[in-house]
Amino acid sequence: MNSIAEHDLSIAPILEQPAYTRLFAPEKLTVGLILPLETHPDSPAPTMRDHVTMAQKADELGFGALWMRDVPFYDPRYGDVGQIFDPIAYIGYLAAFTQRIALGTAGIVLPMREPLILAKQIASLDHLSRGRMVLGLSSGDRPAEYPLFDIDFETRGDRFRDAFEVYKTVSEQSFPRFSSPRFGQSDGMHDLVPKAPFARTPAIAVGQAQQSLAWIAKNMDGFIGSSPVPQHLPAFATKWRDEVQAQCGEERFKPLGIGGFLDLVKDPDEPLVRTRGGFRSGSRGLMRFLKDAQAAGVNHIALNPKISRRPYADLMDELASEVLPHFPSH
Repeated sequence: MNSIAEHDLSIAPILEQPAYTRLFAPEKLTVGLILPLETHPDSPAPTMRDHVTMAQKADELGFGALWMRDVPFYDPRYGDVGQIFDPIAYIGYLAAFTQRIALGTAGIVLPMREPLILAKQIASLDHLSRGRMVLGLSSGDRPAEYPLFDIDFETRGDRFRDAFEVYKTVSEQSFPRFSSPRFGQSDGMHDLVPKAPFARTPAIAVGQAQQSLAWIAKNMDGFIGSSPVPQHLPAFATKWRDEVQAQCGEERFKPLGIGGFLDLVKDPDEPLVRTRGGFRSGSRGLMRFLKDAQAAGVNHIALNPKISRRPYADLMDELASEVLPHFPSH
């Protein structure tokens, strides 16, 4: 393997990584789904029945990605446990049952994870999925979880940067040297294996993770944020694009994504309205919104229809027939 001096992976192209190429391209938008692939508006937990069949259906219908949240404990004040299963283990499981769809985290709560072990896990998943792994990282939004790990909530932003630097170093350098106040040190006598099967596994910020937008634009491979109201999308995308150009040069492309809950109603022409944490819309209303988002410069949307009251399989079929033809995976 090349050393960092021979091959600067901080600027190495990742265009050949299958998940990245499936999801992200300039002036184009793709559609992904946030797990679980079932609706449960009145329950904090899904049943997870038929979850493999539903993942295979999403793959066959052409959705861009399956995104898995990182919720280690159930907190009744939030009333939501994500897809129940740990995202690292779950991605490994679903990789064996799917063929093309990208598999991402949205996102791993990095201040709570040991970055050396995470680096080995993510590289292993990228190999086992044949390059379909996307690492979404966040700082978490549940203060009550941090005491469980004996970690200070107020310094999670500093801890995020520290963990990310260690993760990047051991993932991308051969026999790396590093010293961290929280996550150990290496004198260059040990190497982490495996390394990513392509230039690197894409690392995307999910939310700002207590970082400035400039830091994210400089250090990460993309950004997925909460969608603003539709009329603010152009300014939202322009701000991201300006930061990427300022930090990385005018020719550098780093994708921008949005995410949120989706209440997909039966009337396909019902216009999209912004709701708490997401959208309510008919399928054609959603399609029109996504065309505007694509024109503004958004490259991916991750939708979580768990709040809908319609059967999830019906929702996927309608999205596949009315929305995906306008926004196909690459």
